[in-house]
Amino acid sequence: MSVSFGSRVLPTKIELIRLKRSLAVSKAVHKVLEDKREVLLKRLDEMIERAKKAREAASKPLFDAYRSLYDAYMRMGPLRLESTALNTPPQLEVDVKVMKVIDIEVPVLKLKEKGLGLTYGFADTSSALDRAAKDMRDALPLLCRAAEAECSIFRVANELEKTQRLINALEYVIIPSYEESIKFISSRLEETSREEFVRLKHFKRILERRRVGA
Repeated sequence: MSVSFGSRVLPTKIELIRLKRSLAVSKAVHKVLEDKREVLLKRLDEMIERAKKAREAASKPLFDAYRSLYDAYMRMGPLRLESTALNTPPQLEVDVKVMKVIDIEVPVLKLKEKGLGLTYGFADTSSALDRAAKDMRDALPLLCRAAEAECSIFRVANELEKTQRLINALEYVIIPSYEESIKFISSRLEETSREEFVRLKHFKRILERRRVGA
């Protein structure tokens, strides 16, 4: 969509028609973007509320998991706890998929458990470690939901920012420039039309004088 400015446009009827069509298209796009902005704002409010609930839901299980881990740390000591953690194979995987919300790709996280069972012995560990592992397993799905919500908020907010920039460009630059160019051409065409009318009247008077003189 090209934009013409003031006196740099050709003051012709064809150019005037072209600019009026471009202006109509710009206003239509502006309306579509405004509608999109409203939908994005509504979705953003919903996502913020969902993220708030997800954070609240994950808060206590995560607190319990860290408290159990701290208890295991105090009972086993840092070296034994870290050694056990390093020698324990991963038992959970996160599968990341993509879902579209208003043509915006947002992540969907799904936990997969490998089902390896107990991977450390009882002799050198504490029951607090078992409790910490269980509490962390309980907290992880809730953390995934909170992470999904947070990431979705950032992506929708980013799309909202882009949409607002386009609206501003149309509202403050593109549409006013088309209107200015249309006004300029219309004024020049009216001026040309008046000059032509004056010339025709003058020519008509000359013809009438010649006719009378003959």
